[in-house]
Amino acid sequence: MKLIAATVCAGTLTASLCAQTAQELTTPEVFQSPGGDTLNYRLYLPKPVSAGKRLPVVLFFHGAGERGTNNVSQLVHGVLPIIRHTMAANDPAIVLAPQCPSGMQWVDVPWGAKRHALPPKPSRPMELALALLRDKLSTLPADPARVYVTGISMGGYGTWDAIQRHPELFAAAIPICGGGDTACAPTLKTLPIWIFHGDKDGAVPVERSRDMFQALQACGSKAQYREYPGAGHDVWTRTYADKDVLDWLFSQHR
Repeated sequence: MKLIAATVCAGTLTASLCAQTAQELTTPEVFQSPGGDTLNYRLYLPKPVSAGKRLPVVLFFHGAGERGTNNVSQLVHGVLPIIRHTMAANDPAIVLAPQCPSGMQWVDVPWGAKRHALPPKPSRPMELALALLRDKLSTLPADPARVYVTGISMGGYGTWDAIQRHPELFAAAIPICGGGDTACAPTLKTLPIWIFHGDKDGAVPVERSRDMFQALQACGSKAQYREYPGAGHDVWTRTYADKDVLDWLFSQHR
């Protein structure tokens, strides 16, 4: 299965770089926990890396349609424009894109619910994804002050879940058409967050993002929220294509 590069390429990149797909730019890897559980993921590691240089890290959570075992489908949305942005900005970054197994979720909550409480324990895929992140922060030339997380739909829920459990790990977050636990807003009030949702979303109620934004505002957060009028579920394509959004993400430091 070879993914086609469907996004517009940045004008500052060469034709050869523009022609590369996310599958060609990343390597398939398998993370194994001490207990023996495994999680497929794709790794983008720019080369060469100058001695002593530390790179920002992006953890990307895909949506429900990209679950499986092929270690490819999670590249369909989001990963390529993020990688291309780092190339065009001459700000190389490490990108981690784990794949949630079929029938499982980043967060064990119903996506259509109007609200949910943070589950006492993370789902097994989320637990493994966070363990993967910690492993790469210690084994790759990663900058712990520039760790970012973003995701779409099911992965939007995953983004909220990750930052609610471990806000200290991240410098910024972009949850797209997801939802979190409003009671956790005070723990996130100092974390830069930019939320995105379409007001006609038929899969994840737009109220999920509205409520999180309002809860963050109420506790003094400087979180941002962009709601796309008339837009349905897929607002990630335009969001990741927006240079200003990704410039904002990569400008954040802990």
